[in-house]
Amino acid sequence: MRVLDIDLDFFLADCCPLAALGERPLLLGHEPWTSDTVIDFLERQCGLSADRPVPGTIFETHDGALQFWDARRKDGSLDTPFWVTHVDAHSDLGIGKPGPGFVLNSVLPQPPDRRVDLNRYYAQKQLDEANYLLFALAFRWIERLDNVRNPKSRPDIPQEILLPDRSDQIRLSSFASRFLESKNGPEPIVPFCVYDDYRTFLADTSFDFMTVAISPRYAPKEADALLPVFLRYMRPI
Repeated sequence: MRVLDIDLDFFLADCCPLAALGERPLLLGHEPWTSDTVIDFLERQCGLSADRPVPGTIFETHDGALQFWDARRKDGSLDTPFWVTHVDAHSDLGIGKPGPGFVLNSVLPQPPDRRVDLNRYYAQKQLDEANYLLFALAFRWIERLDNVRNPKSRPDIPQEILLPDRSDQIRLSSFASRFLESKNGPEPIVPFCVYDDYRTFLADTSFDFMTVAISPRYAPKEADALLPVFLRYMRPI
């Protein structure tokens, strides 16, 4: 199965610095794309059609995607592992604080069937909108990952999650997880494709689910005017 995972901050003239809690970035220099340009991207690059809306939802922060996938997994409508196409100005793989360390050293050594505990990770202030994809990888939910990036995205992919000398494959690992590999099994190798030029991305299969994050601290309020465009291609659930 394949999911389209979109962040509003992809559709800006430039990436916004993180705004203070409860505030939005300034518009100047971070103007949103026109509706026609967004429509062209969704139809040309993602293969979406308003005649065939994809089930999905819009939420505030991007870690809502992890919660959405968990709910679909539990109701049996989303099989794991699945293919994620992540359209975002950021990788959301844990660069910066709190970083990959918690996932690699505290989540990964656990038996795979006991790793999924979102409430606990939130309570520990370890799971957020900047690292939720790293948790999904540790849960072994992702079989393939694409990152379609804004043309002005800054480097933010943690090198320690990649296979040595490979930028196109992810394999999570830590000393503790390797020590327990005989019990937990080896961590999967996940093909990873980064599209720095979004025009080179063309979805070759349809999507089973679609999510859109507003990410208010990363996008000016004027970008919210694009939300009705996404709803043209979505069947809200």
